[in-house]
Amino acid sequence: MGDVPRLEDLEREIGDLSGSRVLVRTDFNVPLSHDDHGKSTVTDDFRIRAALPTIEWLTERGAQVVTASHLGRPKGQEKPEFSMAPVRERLAELAPGVELLENLRFDPGETANDPEFVEELVDGIDAYVNDAFGASHRAHASIVGPPKRVPCAMGRLLETEVDVLLGLRDRPKHPFVAVLGGAKISDKLGVIEALLDRVDAIVIGGAMCFTFFAARGSSIGDSLHEPEMIETCAELLAKAERLGKVIHLPDDVVGTDSSGEFAQFGSRLPDGATGYDIGPGSAAAFSDVVMDARMVFWNGPMGMFEDSRFESGTRTIAQAMADTKAFTVVGGGDSAAALAQFHLDDEVDHVSTGGGASLELLETGDLPGLAALRSA
Repeated sequence: MGDVPRLEDLEREIGDLSGSRVLVRTDFNVPLSHDDHGKSTVTDDFRIRAALPTIEWLTERGAQVVTASHLGRPKGQEKPEFSMAPVRERLAELAPGVELLENLRFDPGETANDPEFVEELVDGIDAYVNDAFGASHRAHASIVGPPKRVPCAMGRLLETEVDVLLGLRDRPKHPFVAVLGGAKISDKLGVIEALLDRVDAIVIGGAMCFTFFAARGSSIGDSLHEPEMIETCAELLAKAERLGKVIHLPDDVVGTDSSGEFAQFGSRLPDGATGYDIGPGSAAAFSDVVMDARMVFWNGPMGMFEDSRFESGTRTIAQAMADTKAFTVVGGGDSAAALAQFHLDDEVDHVSTGGGASLELLETGDLPGLAALRSA
């Protein structure tokens, strides 16, 4: 990505940044808690802290920084529960004097990439910096619009994310293992197909494993799956075999039986049973795969880890990610939340701020936000 302008390129283009008003698109889409009095508080400021290197680089050079972000999905309406006020309060503690605009998605022009909204954003702005990796797979107004109108660059966070993830994609160390979980195979189909050409093995957990079970002809009881993806999963298994790659599926799962009681099953579930997590045998086997790797990418939990009855599989994989000597990357989203829940987020090499963005970058090698900066 040497053709995407960096902060140093922006400084060379503008010259002295002192007094310049710089719009920084950040990803401050952070979790909030709400008390009985209606006050909202940021419960995890990871994404705010991740933007500080860019903000500090600019403010140290005398720039006046204006940050902008979305929060939640207000769908073009001003909804109090999605106000940036609690984020603004935390930002003021971490970076005094830095402005934060109101939620970009309060205006329908943001998701519609409305040129008039872009003009409002850049009014009085001297330069633009995209540091919102987690939103850069969206062709939204604040992502792709400003680079057409003012000098631009990518921030430190975006630069790091791109360097790390494209390193996985283009310069893998073998054995390279991808650990994929979550609910839907359809959400990860493209990245699985792309990774099959690069990895040595793919580990499949989460509810998506049941669609693969069905593709093998195994009974899955009432477990969540995607019937329309069964044939696709069968094709993926066949393609992996042709390429000499291994797709590891669970040999045991835990969940509930037909009476709703906690139960453990093999890779075939009886009628009325529902799987919610990989079993202890599979967790141990998957951990061995991670421990033997030189590079690991993990996206998606192994089960419904929010429920303590079904957290063991995800916890075991998270611990393996912390213990392995491999270069480890966690692709944001629920996997990052699980690492934080188990207090292991400081034990891996890179935790991405964007789940969907990390998958798209691995799949295609590019993002709309990067393309906009490149073509400016």
